[in-house]
Amino acid sequence: MTEKKSMSQSRTIQSKLVLPPDTNHIQSIFGGKVLAYIDEIAAICAMKHAGTRAAVTASIDSVDFVSPALLGDVIELEAIVTSVGRTSMEVFVSVHSKNLVTGEVKLTTESFCTMVAVDDTNRPIPVAEIYPETEVERRLFDSAPARRELRQQRRLMKH
Repeated sequence: MTEKKSMSQSRTIQSKLVLPPDTNHIQSIFGGKVLAYIDEIAAICAMKHAGTRAAVTASIDSVDFVSPALLGDVIELEAIVTSVGRTSMEVFVSVHSKNLVTGEVKLTTESFCTMVAVDDTNRPIPVAEIYPETEVERRLFDSAPARRELRQQRRLMKH
């Protein structure tokens, strides 16, 4: 196993402009478009942490759509690795929208994804442990075991 890495080393930020093809008939961004952006940034964040060319999505545990991003808004996605297993990483993604005319910024979406680091043959590979440096990182880090337990319980549920 490699040495521990700070959570901030995985921090990844992307900005996107909400364009007409991204929106529905009421000019708010499609939820599926936001999900695609979340999946992409979570993968990049996980690849940065793992130092690998690929990370695959194992699950998207939760997606909370808090408020809409509208046509012409800029959305900013921020991702950070909040917990690691042997080969998996929990990634927290927050999405904020900004109206460039009014300056209003609002939380749009929050999500937790589980990504698995893979090698060039798509086999899982071990990842470095992490440690928090800020109070926000500490809260995300400390609450990760409870989210992991919920994921395990969900897997055991009969459908």
